[in-house]
Amino acid sequence: MNRLFDLTGRTALVTGSRTGIGQAIAIGLAQAGADLVLHGHHDDLDETQAAVEAHHRSARRWIRDLAHVPGLAGDIEGLLADTRVDILVNNAGIIRRSPAVDMGDEDWEAVMTTNLDAVFTITRAAGKRMLARRTGKIISIASLLSFQGGVNVAAYTASKHAVVGMTRALANEWARDGVQVNAIAPGYIATGNTAALRADPVREPQISGRIPAGRWGTPADLVGAAVFLAAPASDYVCGHVLTVDGGWLAR
Repeated sequence: MNRLFDLTGRTALVTGSRTGIGQAIAIGLAQAGADLVLHGHHDDLDETQAAVEAHHRSARRWIRDLAHVPGLAGDIEGLLADTRVDILVNNAGIIRRSPAVDMGDEDWEAVMTTNLDAVFTITRAAGKRMLARRTGKIISIASLLSFQGGVNVAAYTASKHAVVGMTRALANEWARDGVQVNAIAPGYIATGNTAALRADPVREPQISGRIPAGRWGTPADLVGAAVFLAAPASDYVCGHVLTVDGGWLAR
């Protein structure tokens, strides 16, 4: 394996790794040689674990509802005390769709808690240990809505703008000490989060017709970017947001 993309001997924690983008990235990191800590809301990670182990890599599970931040700092510290995490992929996230004037406080708080507060809490804990070792990779999943406003997704858009801001701020603080903090901004990817859009007879053709690549992305389309940002090949890449969008932002 090319040393620039070899993750042998490293362990990656991927949040939200049961399905979709998180699952694809976890399996892709295993293919590149990493062992995995698989996170899920519920203990239903059999499929992802089997796929990781098929590449002869180990996989342990961390089950935690990230919608509840109280106690999360202690829980992640407990995990990190037992397991060295060299690569953190902040993938877990939720979306609530509604006009802003109809959005309840509970929906706003749920999205911001999972997509931002939990991400910072986990990143802070993992980053502290990486800084002590003077090596580490942190990758957060942003969005096209880190750059645009979207429609009927005020909380999600705010949270993903914040993820990019946090990525850049932490890169400024941590790059000097050997920890690279970056993000991936997926385009329109066929996952559970976009099922409603893909089923919408009006919005779906509007979206697919605007993508220069001519198709929706798949979770597998994110794997190369994740391996790059997790590997030695990206050791001088800091505070970057890598869009994987089929050309959407260039349109």
